[in-house]
Amino acid sequence: MARVEISSGQCRIITTVEATRNGRSVQLQINSPCEAVQRLAEALKEVDPSREISFRGEGPLILELARQHLKHPACPVPCGLIKAVELASGLGLPVDATIKLEK
Repeated sequence: MARVEISSGQCRIITTVEATRNGRSVQLQINSPCEAVQRLAEALKEVDPSREISFRGEGPLILELARQHLKHPACPVPCGLIKAVELASGLGLPVDATIKLEK
């Protein structure tokens, strides 16, 4: 199992995800006070890790559903979800990713 905490920055909303490998798929449990992320979570319960880590073919389901449910394209939640899938499926390492902004 992988547990990821995503801080969305400007909106100051924290989203958590637990990703659990289940055979060839990964089940997602997404918790967030953001209504848009809650709608995404309802639509996104289980994914195929091989689809999520590539832009080949249909591309990541997470990004497809994020486009339908989220309001802001710079929201880091979809990226965090893909990182959770990578980690839970053994396709990624537990190394933090960051974005630092300066003006």
